[in-house]
Amino acid sequence: MSQRTEAVALDHAPWTLRLLGLIALCCLLAGCSARQVQDNLAGATAQRLVTYAIDDLVSQIPEQDFAVFRGKTLVLESHFITGDDIRSYADQRLARELNQRFGIQIILGPQLMAPHRLSVFYTALGTDQGLLGFYLPLGVVPGVEESTRINLITLEQFHGVAEMYYYIESEGQTSRGPRLLGRTRTDALGLPIITIPISSLD
Repeated sequence: MSQRTEAVALDHAPWTLRLLGLIALCCLLAGCSARQVQDNLAGATAQRLVTYAIDDLVSQIPEQDFAVFRGKTLVLESHFITGDDIRSYADQRLARELNQRFGIQIILGPQLMAPHRLSVFYTALGTDQGLLGFYLPLGVVPGVEESTRINLITLEQFHGVAEMYYYIESEGQTSRGPRLLGRTRTDALGLPIITIPISSLD
C-alpha cells in the first residue's frame, strides 16, 4: 500500500469511529412505543383504572337503543375471552345503568327465555400500559433485571380500558349497537432522577 493510500485511510479512520460510536449511542438510547393490555388487577390503581373505565363505558349507552324498552325486562347475556370476575362486575354495572336510566329490569342468564334479549360482547376489560420516549436499557447488563432502565425522557402511560358492542333481539328482529369505549388514564413524565405525574385519578 502506498503512503498516499495509507494517509487517506488514516484520514477516514476518525470518521469511521465516530459513525460507529453514533450507531452504538443510538442503540443505547432506545426509543420505545409499546402497549400491552393486561387483565391483571393487582393493586388499587389498576382496579380503579378498570372500574372507572367501565363506569365511563356504560354511561355512553345510547338512549335511542334502549328507550323503547322502558319499564320492560331484558335478559342479559355477556361474553368475554377471559376473567369471569371482571365480566360479572361489568354486567352488574351495565344492569344498574339500564335500570336507573330507563327503568329496564335486567335478568342475568343465557338459558332464560324472554321476548327481549341483550347480548353483550366485551372486547377489552383491563389495563393498558405504554412507554414512549428515550431511555438507557440496563437489562443487557449481567445480573440486572431485564426491565431495568434509566429514563432520559419518557411518557409512561397506564390506562384502564373497557370496550364492548352488543346485539338487541326483540320480536324476531336483531339489531347491533355501536362499539363503545371507556378509558381512564394516569400518565407520568419520566426524567433521569424524577418521575412527574401528568394526570391522576384523584
